[in-house]
Amino acid sequence: MGKVKLAVVYYSKTGINTQLAKWAAEAAEEAGAEVRLLKVQELAPQSVIDSDPGWKSNQEATVEIPEASSSDLDWADAVIFSSPTRFGAMASQMKQFLDIQGGLWAEGKLANKVVSAMSSAQNPHGGQEATVKNIYTVMMHWGAIIASPGYTDASVFKAGGNPYGTTVTQGQDGKMVEDVEDAVKHQAKRTVEVASWIKAGRN
Repeated sequence: MGKVKLAVVYYSKTGINTQLAKWAAEAAEEAGAEVRLLKVQELAPQSVIDSDPGWKSNQEATVEIPEASSSDLDWADAVIFSSPTRFGAMASQMKQFLDIQGGLWAEGKLANKVVSAMSSAQNPHGGQEATVKNIYTVMMHWGAIIASPGYTDASVFKAGGNPYGTTVTQGQDGKMVEDVEDAVKHQAKRTVEVASWIKAGRN
């Protein structure tokens, strides 16, 4: 059957979603998947990024992470998305990446991908769940198969109990408030597991 091919596609301004994506990629590799860790294209002007120390620092720290492309989605059996919350929805950088996949969608190449999503916000009720469900709405249009974590592991409860996808609060110090590493890794391994079932069934 071969390994499950997983793309972890994220956008991050200050590094929170970079870390979520890295944990997901690490766990997926441990689960036996072939993984591509990918960031979406930055849309903000460089002058704006340079004026924000956290934003600039994250950009510099992730310069070697390749940008996601349509070919990565075509290659993948499964995709995990991670995006910060912007007014209750995904960041425009992530939305733009999804918006330009019309060609793959029209060819039916996005159907039956196994997908899962994660998010962050500045406070616990700042739209984190809405952002994950916002991503899932797009996935429904693709005909993708959503692998939400549900309550399938104790780590979900430890991270705050979000059944849609792991979410985390960014504190005033720029760091994560909740302990979500185990939940992210469980979600990634579950995504790989579900994708392996789909892959085996299709073969």
